[in-house]
Amino acid sequence: MAKPDMTSAGKLKPPSETFTPGDWFLGGTPPNHDKNKPPIVFVQGKNGSSTSWYGETDYHGVNDMYTKAYEAGYQTVFVQLHDSAGNGSASQYDNGRLLASMLKDISKHFDGEKVNIIAHSKGGPDTQAALVHYGAHQYVGRVITLASPHHGSNLADLAYSWYAGWLGSLLGQKDDGTYSLQVGKMAEFRSVTDNHINSRKNMYFTVAGMNRGPALTALSLGGEYLSSYGENDGLVNVWSSKIPYAKHLFTDSNLDHDNIRMGASVFSRIEPYLRRTSIAFVPDMDIQHNLQGEDEPITSAFSQTVFGGDLQQNAWNEHSFHVDEAVPGVITIYTASKDVEIEVVSPSNERHSLSPIAHTAKNETSFFKGAAIQTFKKSKLEMGTWRVRMKTKSLLDAYLLTAQFNERDPITLSMPGKVKQKDAEFFIKKPLNGKKEQVLTTFKVHLIDEFGKEISPTTSMHIKGNENFSGTLPEVPKSGVYNVTIDVKEKGADGTERIRTLIRSIYIEK
Repeated sequence: MAKPDMTSAGKLKPPSETFTPGDWFLGGTPPNHDKNKPPIVFVQGKNGSSTSWYGETDYHGVNDMYTKAYEAGYQTVFVQLHDSAGNGSASQYDNGRLLASMLKDISKHFDGEKVNIIAHSKGGPDTQAALVHYGAHQYVGRVITLASPHHGSNLADLAYSWYAGWLGSLLGQKDDGTYSLQVGKMAEFRSVTDNHINSRKNMYFTVAGMNRGPALTALSLGGEYLSSYGENDGLVNVWSSKIPYAKHLFTDSNLDHDNIRMGASVFSRIEPYLRRTSIAFVPDMDIQHNLQGEDEPITSAFSQTVFGGDLQQNAWNEHSFHVDEAVPGVITIYTASKDVEIEVVSPSNERHSLSPIAHTAKNETSFFKGAAIQTFKKSKLEMGTWRVRMKTKSLLDAYLLTAQFNERDPITLSMPGKVKQKDAEFFIKKPLNGKKEQVLTTFKVHLIDEFGKEISPTTSMHIKGNENFSGTLPEVPKSGVYNVTIDVKEKGADGTERIRTLIRSIYIEK
């Protein structure tokens, strides 16, 4: 009987490992192995490998998920997807195809017995691609997804926005996995997955978290950004973690995107659903129905200003933004190199230094892996014009700056996740709430393709009232996901300018 090795603090690791994409291996056979319990296959998230389940997490120490499953008498199986090679993340289709072939072999190893799957983060969409689109549903009974971005992540939209292009290119983070997690791309994935006949051949359960992670980490800053879109775990919003034909087990306010995959956090609560492979209680839904309402607008509220681009060596690069309410605010700056001097200057000319993030962006908890991150947070921002000054020592460097404010009257953007070209419109509401001063509002709309190229600088805008505006996106050359970055500029009678930035992706079908 193969026994697992010890790691630290009583945690276990499998008796043998291999890290080539397409490889799979067994965990140790527990001394209390219960043959009535189906084997568990673990599927990790973006940029992860099998060690996601028994090695060090990003922020919470060694993961004991494998240990908990072993102690409960389960035979476990670990798989290596394309991401395990360390060369970036793959799309759910590429990982799904690879996973499907492994699930076939795993089922054969267990004499045709079905397995259950626990998937973390992007491992959820990867698993669905394998089961629904590559026929692996026949080898699996139940799937439990932990904080999976079933409807994408707005952090992926940010990574592909007009302002993040330079930084993403220098960091090498524009890979297929990040691209596939844009909200628009996942809307397209949902449209071909949820209406597929194979989507009801397994039973799905979902779990979500609402903790944004430890303070001053890449995870917590991701959570600050995602707060415009609702409750989140630092990387995925709660609404994105659910699918309509799955049973949502729980949403836990103590779990972030990192510790939600830990055994101590969730195993005892999900284990009762792993004891069988039966799918007898799958909700009976009409698969021809447009489950996701893909053409229905997704509405988000924004109180942020975003800038980004290249940094000139040994010269001060400066940007400014206006704050017209004494509200809490967070300024976060991502740079490609660490040799960047940054200062924030208040309207009264007080200079502030930024706090470097101790835990740099790592594996499964960031879309800007490898970036140097500095942040400035204040409970009450001084009203007026703030300046951010940056100077780099590096010949090649780039930055992404996000300034977020807890404003009373955020600007809202309504736009579908997936739409036909003829219906490619968006709606913006800019609340006045009794403001009487005259404000000139202008819009700068960037529509970006998958290569970061702007489709057209011209977007037709329409005024529908003092507070409401609509826009029509330009003709695109082919069906696909496009990033929409909109700067809303308000100029007051005194010449003061306020810019707020709206960012979303959309799948446009020709």
